[in-house]
Amino acid sequence: MGCPAAVRIVEVGPRDGLQSEAATVPVAAKVALNQALAGAGLRTIEAGSFVSPRWVPQMATTAEVLARLGPLPGVSLPVLVPNVRGLEAALAAGVEEVAVFGAASETFSRRNINCSIAESLDRFAPVVRQALSEGLRVRGYVSCVLGCPYEGEVAPGAVRSVAAALAGMGCYEVSLGDTIGTGTPRQARLMVETVAEAVPVERLALHFHDTYGQALANILACLELGVSVLDSSVAGLGGCPYARGASGNVATEDLVYMLHGMGIETGLDLHRLRAAGAAICAALGRPTGSRVALALG
Repeated sequence: MGCPAAVRIVEVGPRDGLQSEAATVPVAAKVALNQALAGAGLRTIEAGSFVSPRWVPQMATTAEVLARLGPLPGVSLPVLVPNVRGLEAALAAGVEEVAVFGAASETFSRRNINCSIAESLDRFAPVVRQALSEGLRVRGYVSCVLGCPYEGEVAPGAVRSVAAALAGMGCYEVSLGDTIGTGTPRQARLMVETVAEAVPVERLALHFHDTYGQALANILACLELGVSVLDSSVAGLGGCPYARGASGNVATEDLVYMLHGMGIETGLDLHRLRAAGAAICAALGRPTGSRVALALG
């Protein structure tokens, strides 16, 4: 099929990038990050999640962050919701898009959300129905599509089944997550080819972590199949609270540098992205995880 001429980048730094931080991230820093990312040209920014603060304390301020941000013209600010209670909180906050998240690994599902894959899909169905009835867009996530911290390699067929179920519920898009970043290009390509048998490639997105330095190579392998939606995290922030050793999502700056070098349009300003990453890293007291940001100085 060949690489697309343009891609849509979904920025997950404010949620996936910050959820594992040990120290509390101030609301003002989160608001400034979202504003800076929008200023760099991002039109989809995952602003947070309405999950139990007991399990993910960094996301406890999501409603306050959204209230302080207010509407950003032309920018969607989706949030993750695990259940109807989370959806109701999201509706009260005035969101227009939510996401539900499952896993392709039985063990990871039980460790992450305390239920089997089948049970998780049963839980999501009423959430998706209610969200759609309220006029919200719903995105689906599948975790552990290339590997699981408990089970090892995950069969592509297992990913296809969960992705098909989410799409069948009404998720307009399904994001395929290499949660622990163990995948390699041939494995990533086979997984996407298998999922595309059930869900059109136009409805698929990639969410690849860079734990083993394979994210860009894996993305390239899947771009060649026609995938045109990519998740990334500014400054390479992030990890997974349920997968020890998993590093952040591929850095948005590194992804944009590669895409622009290939002549693929993103609509993003690389230098503004670098500045956004530098600001949040300063607030966190840590160096950037983006190699491009380091090279640009």
